[in-house]
Amino acid sequence: MRVSLNWLKDFVDLEMSVDDLGEVLTMAGLEVESREPLGGSLQDVVAGKIVSVRSHPSSEKALFLCDVDSGHGIFQVVCGAPNVEVGMVAPIALPGATLPGGLKVKESRIRGEMSVGMLLAEDEMGLTDDHMGLMVLPADLAPGASVVDALCLDDSAFEIAITPNRADCASVIGIAREIAALTGQSLRRPHIRFKEGDRPINSLTSVTINDPGGCPRYAAGMVLGVELKPSPFWIRYRLFISGIRAISNVVDVTNYVLLELGQPLHAFDYDRLVENRIVVRRAKKGESFTTLDGKTHSLNSENLLICDAQRAVALAGIMGGLNSEIYQGSKNVLVESAFFDPVTIRRGSKALGISTEASYRFERGIDIEGVVAALKRSLMLMSDLAGGEVVNGIIDNYPSPHHRPLIEFSADKTNRFLGTTLSGGTMARYLSALGMEVEREDENTFQVKPPAFRVDITRDWDLMEEIARLEGYQRIPVTFPPIRASEELDPPEIFLGDKVRALMVEMGFAEVISYSFISPECADRLQTPKESPVRSFVGLLNPLTVEQSVMRTTLIPGLMAALGTNFAYGEKDLKCFEWGRLFLAQGGEQLPGEKYAFAAVMSGLAIRKTWHSEERPVDFYDIKGALEGFLDGLGLSSCAFKRGQTPPWYRPQAAALVTLKGIVLGTVGELAKEVVKSFDLDETRVFAFELDGSLLLDHAFPETFFKPLAKFPAAIRDVSLVVGKDVECDGIQKIIEREGGELLESVSLFDLYEGGKIGPAEKALAFRICYRSKETTLEGRDINVLHERIIGKLGKETGARLRES
Repeated sequence: MRVSLNWLKDFVDLEMSVDDLGEVLTMAGLEVESREPLGGSLQDVVAGKIVSVRSHPSSEKALFLCDVDSGHGIFQVVCGAPNVEVGMVAPIALPGATLPGGLKVKESRIRGEMSVGMLLAEDEMGLTDDHMGLMVLPADLAPGASVVDALCLDDSAFEIAITPNRADCASVIGIAREIAALTGQSLRRPHIRFKEGDRPINSLTSVTINDPGGCPRYAAGMVLGVELKPSPFWIRYRLFISGIRAISNVVDVTNYVLLELGQPLHAFDYDRLVENRIVVRRAKKGESFTTLDGKTHSLNSENLLICDAQRAVALAGIMGGLNSEIYQGSKNVLVESAFFDPVTIRRGSKALGISTEASYRFERGIDIEGVVAALKRSLMLMSDLAGGEVVNGIIDNYPSPHHRPLIEFSADKTNRFLGTTLSGGTMARYLSALGMEVEREDENTFQVKPPAFRVDITRDWDLMEEIARLEGYQRIPVTFPPIRASEELDPPEIFLGDKVRALMVEMGFAEVISYSFISPECADRLQTPKESPVRSFVGLLNPLTVEQSVMRTTLIPGLMAALGTNFAYGEKDLKCFEWGRLFLAQGGEQLPGEKYAFAAVMSGLAIRKTWHSEERPVDFYDIKGALEGFLDGLGLSSCAFKRGQTPPWYRPQAAALVTLKGIVLGTVGELAKEVVKSFDLDETRVFAFELDGSLLLDHAFPETFFKPLAKFPAAIRDVSLVVGKDVECDGIQKIIEREGGELLESVSLFDLYEGGKIGPAEKALAFRICYRSKETTLEGRDINVLHERIIGKLGKETGARLRES
């Protein structure tokens, strides 16, 4: 929230510097994000009285030559403002002055006439956005008087971050109340006094609440015979520095009171209300309504409406309607001041995608007991600024008055919790300064009733936080609670998660932490069939957006979104992974089934071009190699890769199942082009794998045994085989391992060759076989016999033949 320092001074005396005030507020939980000095660049602007006005002799446009008494002499100024006239007092910047924005004023010749200085409009001084003419200063202001002093423009604007639980601070009076409590000063309330007419309000209008749950309190007042015109400068200035555009005196009053007291108001054109009455009800499904911004919205029963006898005239707590807005011809005004249920307003606001200053406050909870005071404040200001007659009395429809909670509070418990030694009297004084009713039962125990505007205080822990804030967090001694080492080990998923991260980071991957919420459209993007477990979504009751409306059933969409974000910044050579939970619907069960999963993606270049190597894009063997390295780190080097039924988001020709002793741990492969394109990653090859985390938990880190160093030498044999292209390397290795028996120590593929003298339907695979006995040195003839037998078996079972040299 942006608030003026001078506005705060209307309600509390400040005896500290601006910087100290910012520090005090920040340490109390109201973080001052920034402070902007105001008026400092206007020190050289003074009041100038226009002595004479005549037309510019050489201008076809409406330019005037004005003789202006600046208090230091009479100077000629060329001016084009339409409201310039003799006797007018307006701000003037003489040569040498610097205006907001860095503009330096100097003497200049305009169409042949000398202009010494510049007569100023409000926007040229950064005071408002008004550029309709010169700013009109009080007629009794002496020429040469400082404009900053005359209009009290020596000010500062604080940008204060309001946490969601502190709706009471979303107003000037709320922040002033905090300052008063923190500094020990007294809080002054806004002055409310006005004269009422003779006509009773009940003879002119009525308020009916059909949904007291959505609208627990609705108050209304009226002003008859108003005259719409621009608001005086002091209101427009305060609205402007608070970020709100001035519209007219009547509408500006509602915005002014909103900022001042935190109570949203709405002004209706009374004569445009059918039967001149108000009805509060829920919207009907499919009902449409056009708001003040000209947009038409389709509503449902989640939306609360303010209606007249026939139609909706406002979205309750969010925005008014075009059909009842205040316009230039409005004469009679009905002012609404109400309390709306925060949940109802938040749901309606989010569903319609509308966020306003009013909805911001209603969503967080306003002061239900301040509704009438704010209404009366607005009636007083309207009658002062727009004339007219305030109707006798107000309507206050309050069917179920609010009951504030009564909280039992212990001083000893608070001191133990905070680590302080404060007296009960000091705590009672702090709570009373915040507007709470404190009844002392004994030296240690109090009964505390928080004010209605503190909707965040419901229990004694909340009161302890208030004590800590007012005492000052920096004054609470630093203590360390006694912590005993836990006798229980960390859950295995935490240990495995740490190991997963360490292994992947060692291989150059970066961890991604994505939202657990995804769009249901992700299942379509992944081309999954209707019966797929990936579509076992758990929907959110109150999603923020459609893109985050269901719980994830796979990690792939989150990783693809991370790739998209990086691609947008020009980073395409990526290696990312995520370890996290999946959530699967379980039939009629209320809670979803949860399990851990692990996934990774690669894209772009595997090797970048350097002086000694050519660039190479990522391929299937890069992602497979990374997965093999990861599995080796978990002690699962015996995992195998097999062809099989892989998920539809993979390209079938470049995908495999990851198995361990017949158990499918997960899948690996290249994502299909259509899938990649659906995530807006056109012309990009993406490789991925995804493993079942629960299976990793069951099988990772198997028991290991010491293997003695070999006592006898090994014999190495290389063999190059020609086989059909459909013969898998894994099958050949298993035959070699089976036939080699105990004498076979290892077998590995070291070459793949295609083309040349090899037929188009064939390929050549070269294996290195290591033979070793644990009991004796192998003789060459024994090795040859075993080696020939293995080659013979390969020929019979796979059709392999030795490659000719």
